[in-house]
Amino acid sequence: MEGTHTMSETTAPVTPAVPPTPPVPLSALLAREDLALRQIAGPSGPSIVIHWAHTSEMADPYPYLLGGELLLTAGVHIPEAAGSDGSAPGHGGPPARAKSRVGEDSRLGDYFDDYVSRIVAAGGAALGFGLAPVHDTVPRALVAACDAYGLPLLEVPPRTTFSGVARAVWQLMAQARLAELRRVTEAQQSLAAAASRPDPVPSVLRQLAQRLTGHALLYGPDGTEIAAAGRRPAEGVRGALAELSGVVRPTGRTAPRATSATDTVGDTHLAVYALGAGEGFVLGVATARRDPGDHTIASVAAVLLSLLTGEHHSGAGAGRSSALVRMLLGSPPEEVAPLLGAGKWLVVHARPETQVPDAVAASALGAALGSPLVDLGRDVVRVLVPGGRVPEPQQGWTIGVSAAVDPREWAAADAQAGRALARARATRAPLVRHGARPGLEDLVPRADAEAHARALLAPLAGRPELAETLRNWLALHGSWDRTAVALEVHRNTVRQRIARCAALLDTDLDDPDVRMELWFALRRG
Repeated sequence: MEGTHTMSETTAPVTPAVPPTPPVPLSALLAREDLALRQIAGPSGPSIVIHWAHTSEMADPYPYLLGGELLLTAGVHIPEAAGSDGSAPGHGGPPARAKSRVGEDSRLGDYFDDYVSRIVAAGGAALGFGLAPVHDTVPRALVAACDAYGLPLLEVPPRTTFSGVARAVWQLMAQARLAELRRVTEAQQSLAAAASRPDPVPSVLRQLAQRLTGHALLYGPDGTEIAAAGRRPAEGVRGALAELSGVVRPTGRTAPRATSATDTVGDTHLAVYALGAGEGFVLGVATARRDPGDHTIASVAAVLLSLLTGEHHSGAGAGRSSALVRMLLGSPPEEVAPLLGAGKWLVVHARPETQVPDAVAASALGAALGSPLVDLGRDVVRVLVPGGRVPEPQQGWTIGVSAAVDPREWAAADAQAGRALARARATRAPLVRHGARPGLEDLVPRADAEAHARALLAPLAGRPELAETLRNWLALHGSWDRTAVALEVHRNTVRQRIARCAALLDTDLDDPDVRMELWFALRRG
């Protein structure tokens, strides 16, 4: 490995920042037909990039260079000397004017060697030599020195001004920055969407590997690979990445000395990011190249993965995960409930007023109600809330709340919350609670009430749509329109179902005594 670079905790990488401006490939500048630049010495290719343009006529520009510049000069600093034709290879033009003839003697050769070597030592990216107004040709000794020291040398024609070259550099940099910002923005959106999928951690890793064209891994607190995505790198790269992850992983009670670290193995770039507040999860990334926006994209992924893995760090989070897994595998609710905590529970049904709920909105609702136990359905969000909490109306939501029940009654509470939501929508109330006040049915023993309800409603057995329609119709005082809204059916469907209920029950639904008795039975049924 070629040296590990770390970032301390005071500059944690998991705070996304605007990516730096990408450098401009020298080839892009040479492709500008309006400039007519020509490279006559030094290496070329996509790896040659420039960060800005700078003009200097100093014989030693070293103190004034920051690195990465395209240094532009008209050769004013070159000492006059007599000599033979100083044209660059391939010019084939007439002999140079007397004042621009530069001899190829050893003295001038040493001058250009010193000049070019100082530019290279300062980190200069390329040299542009103007053919006007001082020189007609590029000195041969300068061409030789640039070839010797590996500095790209550009010939700037008389009609191209240095300010025009600098402007072109800034234009290309602005275009590159815009493209990089667009790439980062699209990556952020795709990573956020991946985090809302049913398998968020693998989805985020897959999206990250795709956006960076590399390999992404999630390491657990013990250093094992939990999940991975992208083309699997060579064994040596994987080993180096695993070793690098130890730099940002806490050991025992000791916090890591850095929150991110980078390294290289051959042509592969490695980066690791500590997730959360030191629990030991680490994101690792291996890529073939390292673009300016890659760190920002990886930082966004680190933030999302920190949130996704955060629930599993605490005992409460682990207990909730265990409870949900056991419920999915068929364990009775009363066996699962102790993992969630003692006490009774409320079931909340909620529906947004303007649009279909999404994962972000559902999570925000759960946070507002004080519970992470959220289920996103097609058009309704269900939240399991500890019974000690009192759900309040939420802006933009219509909510139905069940009674506080023991785990064995969760199914009944789910139905209560559904009915409460239907009533809330029909009455345009922001929140309706089931059984907010004690009723007459509480005066009758539960077993007797349930037996009476089963007998009275027996003709409707096996027809849940009829029972539900009758329940809503009675709750809404016999309103066809409001019942249709609550059930999301046509009002004629409501009329047909109520008529069918009256026929099956063989009773007069206009009789208030009949309605009262049926309402009592439906609440206990």
